[in-house]
Amino acid sequence: MHLLGKILIILAYLLPFMLVAAIYLAIDLHPTIRRASEITPGNIQSARQILAQNDPLKPAYRTRQSLALSQQDLDLAANYLAYFYANGGARLTVRNGKIELTASLRPPKLPVIFYFNIGAILSSSGSSLQFEELRVGQLPLPGFVGEGLIKLVGTRLIGPEAYDLVNDAVTRVEIRNGQIVVGYEWPAASTGKLSAALISAEEQERLRVYQERLALLNSSPQKRNISLTELSAALFELATFRSQQLSAVDENRAALVVLAFYVNGKSLGRLLPAADNWPRPTEQVVTLNGRDDFAKHFIVSAALAANAGSPLANAAALYKETTDSQAGSGFSFGDIAADHAGTRFGDLAGGISAKKLQQRLTSGITEKTIMPATADLPEAMPEAEFKRRFGGINGVEYKKMMAEIERRVAALPLYQ
Repeated sequence: MHLLGKILIILAYLLPFMLVAAIYLAIDLHPTIRRASEITPGNIQSARQILAQNDPLKPAYRTRQSLALSQQDLDLAANYLAYFYANGGARLTVRNGKIELTASLRPPKLPVIFYFNIGAILSSSGSSLQFEELRVGQLPLPGFVGEGLIKLVGTRLIGPEAYDLVNDAVTRVEIRNGQIVVGYEWPAASTGKLSAALISAEEQERLRVYQERLALLNSSPQKRNISLTELSAALFELATFRSQQLSAVDENRAALVVLAFYVNGKSLGRLLPAADNWPRPTEQVVTLNGRDDFAKHFIVSAALAANAGSPLANAAALYKETTDSQAGSGFSFGDIAADHAGTRFGDLAGGISAKKLQQRLTSGITEKTIMPATADLPEAMPEAEFKRRFGGINGVEYKKMMAEIERRVAALPLYQ
């Protein structure tokens, strides 16, 4: 015991030095990966197809299924997550039956700028992935640390209950032909559990509060037109009050989600089954610049930007317009203007300016405060006309028009 006691004392003295040495080896002053968040309309289309083929509400989803994810899909997702959650970038390749991941992550909210440069090689093992190599900076780490990090990231993204449900549903993971193939079997009884688990009890309560506020605001049985600014001011007044004790970002995000569903005529029950039992506001036509399509574009882009980042919101908006030009209402620069104004609004609502935005909204706003003039912007262009006049989304004239839209949005009082 005497010898053991001496060893423990020595270790107690050495531990701080060991930790300092580990931190020194793990951090870098410069990132090894520098990448912008690269999301295109094509990426949005790919994601929509994946989601449609693996819709948990379809009966086929509850049988044995497999999901094949390409290297491009995985690389895009890894880079976007690194960008959105850690101010960094990532690169992922699939080759020789292994996944090679390199990422540079910058810890948020710290006055000193440094990076964790991560390198990992993974292979498939039954129903999961295992780490063959893992290092952070110059510090090598055992595989179980990486497995713990995967669980940490998964629970951070979708919550612990949802992560456990998804993890239990996976039956196999294979790396082949440059893809990851995930086999899964989803029990029918778990579908509702997943919907609820993806949204924490705290967030569900937050959404319910704003849904009830909206229902009180629109309690009249008579259907009428109402400006998006009127609804936004009312919900953000509540957000301002609740933010005295709670997170302004969380309150703003919840308000925007409730507004996005309402303005687009959708029930929150599509997102959360329990919401079907909440008070429902009267259906009304919500407008912006006198048009309901502008209100829809604006609020969906705002909700996307606040909850998932502006690159995703802008790509989703452009995807919608290009598909409209092919078959639908046609390409509309007015819709794009609404999308970009909404994205800027959402950036403020879900970022460091969350409380400042609340103050500006509750002090009085008009539509001209949040939405640029659109009467002179070309609209309803079929694909052939759009390409002829603007050269498509890579054309010089298109880029000039987009620059003009960005200038108009940036000049709005709320965004200065």
